[in-house]
Amino acid sequence: MAIRILLVDDHMVVRKGLRTFLKYDPELEVVGEAADGAQALSLARELTPDVVLMDLLMPVMDGIAATAAIRRELPETEVLALTSVLEDASVVGAVRAGAIGYLLKDTQAEALCQAIKAAAAGQVQLTPKAAARLMQAISAPESPEELTERETDVLRLLAQGYSNKQIARSLNNTEKTIKTHVSRILSKLGVQSRTQATLYAIRTGLVSPGSVEKPE
Repeated sequence: MAIRILLVDDHMVVRKGLRTFLKYDPELEVVGEAADGAQALSLARELTPDVVLMDLLMPVMDGIAATAAIRRELPETEVLALTSVLEDASVVGAVRAGAIGYLLKDTQAEALCQAIKAAAAGQVQLTPKAAARLMQAISAPESPEELTERETDVLRLLAQGYSNKQIARSLNNTEKTIKTHVSRILSKLGVQSRTQATLYAIRTGLVSPGSVEKPE
């Protein structure tokens, strides 16, 4: 089944360009487009996409507020932030709001498609440099609830860039069970996304920043 995508950008030409890139990949399907954050939230509720490609600077409701609202209401929907400048404080805001990752608007089509597939699979992809920068900017969860041994195992693999399917295979579980574990981990840590959970895992020494990359 194709990964269902909602495109959100206030510039029609950007949305058109993204749609053009994505239509050549049979594993991806654009199910809707929104021109601002409020419209994005409304369409996300209606369409329940797998991944939202979210511009950060928009009128009416910006991408950060929309990301937070979507992640709160639709935890199964992952958000990828789209930004023009990587050294933008809004990237930190987007991750804090619950985005699983972020992309530059000039990302090559192939890399864009791969990033969407990784997000849909629940893969966190942070370079050590990005992880270090986000660690400085995003505070640790306050008095998180203690994780079980199995939840700790899941978090360790999640933080190393494993997808739900890879975690399930590694721990001899079903994907559905892993999804349940991940939901509980996010709830116990009081965070909105896998990326934030990964930063927590690095901060507490569960994994090292260099290990946060896509496994083979």
